Amino acid sequence: MIQSMTGFGKATLQLPTKKITVEVKSLNSKGLDLNVRMPSLYREMELGLRNQIALKLERGKVDFSIFIESTAEQTSTKVNVPIVKAYINQLREVYADADETELMKMAVRMPDTMKIERDEIDENDWVQIQTVIEEALHNILNFRKDEGMSLEKEFQLRIGNIRQYMSEALALDPERVQAIKDRLQTAISELKVNVDENRFEQELIYYLEKLDITEEKVRLTNHLDYFLETINGTEANGRKLGFITQEMGREINTMGSKSNHAQMQKLVVQMKDELEKIKEQVLNVL
Repeated sequence: MIQSMTGFGKATLQLPTKKITVEVKSLNSKGLDLNVRMPSLYREMELGLRNQIALKLERGKVDFSIFIESTAEQTSTKVNVPIVKAYINQLREVYADADETELMKMAVRMPDTMKIERDEIDENDWVQIQTVIEEALHNILNFRKDEGMSLEKEFQLRIGNIRQYMSEALALDPERVQAIKDRLQTAISELKVNVDENRFEQELIYYLEKLDITEEKVRLTNHLDYFLETINGTEANGRKLGFITQEMGREINTMGSKSNHAQMQKLVVQMKDELEKIKEQVLNVL
């Protein structure tokens, strides 16, 4: 089953002093374009985390975020008491008439009056965070699979439409061949010259062989079958599907150049339209 590169996954975990939220979003991309946002406390884990995400998601423009919300009554931000006292003493020299409350208000607005005590990574916390990361990655993979199912239905519809238009075009082939013969016969008659009937038949056969679309029909049918076979494969195949659509396009374009028949050319245009819709969606396939 194919997977889409578009997806979203989220998971949360409540620890004794903090709430952890992990979000993963992905869009289509030629390769893996990974952007990781996480608290500086866990930066030393980033390289391993990137490898973990790459193994799971493989391709896509991926935004990965870890958010930490403190739920503890205590905070790691503390008042830098010595600095505040030093500011108050200096301010007292400048504002001798100010009361202590006013001096305190001015002092706490000064630089470096607050300090943040840096925590160390709690290994037990990180193990639990890993479970949330795995859950978020699992959720985005499920999202991608669901999107892949929708894409598969879309591809089957478009492939079916191309087959139908090709069948209608082939049904017009006897009419097209007869129209070509009549047009050549009329042109010869208007020239008012005598021609060798055998030679004319030989030239006509040669001309019609150049306009024959049987080979294109066979090759296009094979490409359509191969496309459906590929989307039912077990490995990532977006690039392969892109190559197959290129081959499909060549055969359809050749049919159009050979058709030499208005109604058949309209059907070829409809085939091209369906193929373009397939190409647009193939860009989203993993």
